[in-house]
Amino acid sequence: MTTARTRAHPDTYLDSVRLLAGSKAMLEMPGVAWATALMGTPANLAKLESDGFDPEALAGTDANDLLLAVRADSPDAAEAALATAERVLLREPEADRLAGPGRWQDVVRPPRTVDEALTALPGANVAIVSVPGPYAALEAHKALSAGLHVLLFSDNVPLQAEVELKTRALDLGLLMMGPGAGTALLGGIGLGFANAVRRGPVGVIAAAGTGGQEAMTLLDRWGTGVSQVIGVGGRDMSEPVGGCMTRLAVRALVDDPATEILLIVSKPPSPAVARSLVEELGAKPAVLALLGLEGDVPAGPGVRVERTLERAVLATLDGLGLPPPDLTAGLEGAVAGAMAQLPSERTAVRGLFSGGTLCYESMVVLSARLGPVHSNTPLREGWGLSAPPGAHVCLDMGEEEYTRGRPHRSRPAPVACDRSAATRGQRVGWVELLRDPTNRVTTACARECWVSLALDPTYQACRWRRRIRVADQSSP
Repeated sequence: MTTARTRAHPDTYLDSVRLLAGSKAMLEMPGVAWATALMGTPANLAKLESDGFDPEALAGTDANDLLLAVRADSPDAAEAALATAERVLLREPEADRLAGPGRWQDVVRPPRTVDEALTALPGANVAIVSVPGPYAALEAHKALSAGLHVLLFSDNVPLQAEVELKTRALDLGLLMMGPGAGTALLGGIGLGFANAVRRGPVGVIAAAGTGGQEAMTLLDRWGTGVSQVIGVGGRDMSEPVGGCMTRLAVRALVDDPATEILLIVSKPPSPAVARSLVEELGAKPAVLALLGLEGDVPAGPGVRVERTLERAVLATLDGLGLPPPDLTAGLEGAVAGAMAQLPSERTAVRGLFSGGTLCYESMVVLSARLGPVHSNTPLREGWGLSAPPGAHVCLDMGEEEYTRGRPHRSRPAPVACDRSAATRGQRVGWVELLRDPTNRVTTACARECWVSLALDPTYQACRWRRRIRVADQSSP
């Protein structure tokens, strides 16, 4: 029998990056089955109650309170996990005594407001906003008012609030990156979940967080590098937002002497927004990866449109005069060998992803070969959920319906583990996983199907080429 425990720390706000660290620390403790560190927002409290945590233990908690929740094999294991999270999250900040202008000096506590941060670091020109979604727009407006570019790391921000923020930022000539902008690389400095990659001539604009990460890691692996990576949020190329930050980022990179070619990455965009953007390009060579876009998009000289990230990166290499890598060496034989061992009745594909762009890319590739692939983020009308029996299914576990109550959309593994039960009793041939560092989902699938493990570029720069055979293939 498992033990469920919660512990609240009043008036203790932590951003989602710190909350991720606390969650990770608890999940790594022996005997812990599930754990999270979050703020006590109404949505988070409702989610914990629906997951079976005692409402009385949560009573009196509000959005300013840090909340730790854990399920473990025993009371001792639960208490040890909570104590570990407290050590990780609540240790006193150390004073940084670096001398000189614009440095932190004898800091006794971190700044609590934008104004305090600017007083401590007057040369700053970018603010990273990482607060719960309902409060994120207000903090982003404060940063814009202070004349700062904004990386809005938070998700669960209403669409109308995003439109208002970006319209105002455009009027001010400032970048409003996000919401849900998990990565950027500006002037060689990584923001959010940025990758360590070499500098180079490619300026990346990403209306797709994991898409931007995959693009920069592939560029690095295949012999070049990036000048800047500007994440604009996954909804920027939608009809309501109109690609306004993508356009501003294009103008910024056209003026950037370190950028020779643009690589623009987007989740399925509005066709009208995509076409109007392509018409405006041409001041510098540009490649666009417009995942899932139907129909042709006419492009002028020096502009290429591709349908997958991999093809777009290859086109970028071609634009730089660099040779393409060999992507097929040994792959055909490995796949043929794996397929020969797969029971003939196993014909369905399941994909579990914590990166929406890679989910879209997989569906583009799979649907070209297998036909309809159903999803909570469908490529086509009629390909949504619920899927018919035996259908191919790819789920983006980073979508907001799965990430409410979690520190950030890149940490949905417990939900993914629950959802993997959907494979039971079905004739599943392959499961595509995106990032499973705790091995929880792989273990849950281990007696059901074959597994293709894809490591998210957040953790390693790698492509999904490994095929892992699991232990038991006997059940249908």
